[in-house]
Amino acid sequence: GEAKCTYGTGLFLMMNTEEKIVKSTHGLLTTVAYQLGEGGPVHYALEGSVSHSGSVIQWLRDQLQILSKASESETLANTTETNDGLYFVPAFAGLFAPYWRSDARGCIVGMTATHTKGHVARAALEAAAYQAHDVFDAIFKDSKVTLKALKVDGGGTANNLLMQFQADMIRVPVVKPVVMETTSLGAALAAGLAVGVWKDVDEIKSLWAVAEKFEPTMEVLERDQYLRGWKKAITKSLGWVDGEEEEKEDEDTGSVDGEDIEDAGDVYETAEEDSSEIIMEDDEEDQPIVEMVQGSSIPPTDSGYGTLTLVITGSCAALAGYLVGRNR
Repeated sequence: GEAKCTYGTGLFLMMNTEEKIVKSTHGLLTTVAYQLGEGGPVHYALEGSVSHSGSVIQWLRDQLQILSKASESETLANTTETNDGLYFVPAFAGLFAPYWRSDARGCIVGMTATHTKGHVARAALEAAAYQAHDVFDAIFKDSKVTLKALKVDGGGTANNLLMQFQADMIRVPVVKPVVMETTSLGAALAAGLAVGVWKDVDEIKSLWAVAEKFEPTMEVLERDQYLRGWKKAITKSLGWVDGEEEEKEDEDTGSVDGEDIEDAGDVYETAEEDSSEIIMEDDEEDQPIVEMVQGSSIPPTDSGYGTLTLVITGSCAALAGYLVGRNR
């Protein structure tokens, strides 16, 4: 029942399924989470990945040029109290989890002559919360549990508007930790545990502390209205690229959109992509929205994504553990 979410250039959520391999049927990836110590039990996870989150703010700054720096996004978004029916689907490289629609493209829908750049900035920030909500719904379908509390980190957590809106959309408290670099911290703690800096996992747990907590305040009817608009906006983003056009795009660019995206820390001008933890409890109140898009495909299970993540993390862990142990 534990999970982590990252608000960085993209958005990533992993739910710990402990030693059980759970094959998702609702658009998530099954991957390796971690293993502590040689011969220790291997823990697995369900993972949902979203390609564009913080990178959307960079797009507003560099392409539309309605921001001079990323930190202005919250100020600009706060010039309007609501999105006034405007939705931004940032499917610049298609839709990732839980939809997996490569034919989707980005769109801004519901626009009228009364909308301003403040509405566009708000819709861009809200899109991250909607996408996280969609992944949470997919996790509900696979695990039959829903959120009790959400611990967050990564660059996007510096944006209070986004964090409050996220709490409203998932209807559970959102908790920010004191140390925002949770991925780096986790690697250091695991390495330190291996060399005896800490004696066990229980001692490590005591090192975590809360910096700020966001409670859901939005009325349920208002929240549901926002989500209905988002679901409708998703349907408008589909079917823009056929197979031949998509293949030609890959040949022309050599990669998907976002090849030159900055680090998440640059995009949000704060901590880089990191992880969080979600404590789950049994509840069937929210129903997943993945069913509403016809033709959704399940991602390939042999991508090696989880293995690559472990290799990179493992390479950092040795140095991190050494530094933490040396400075203890």
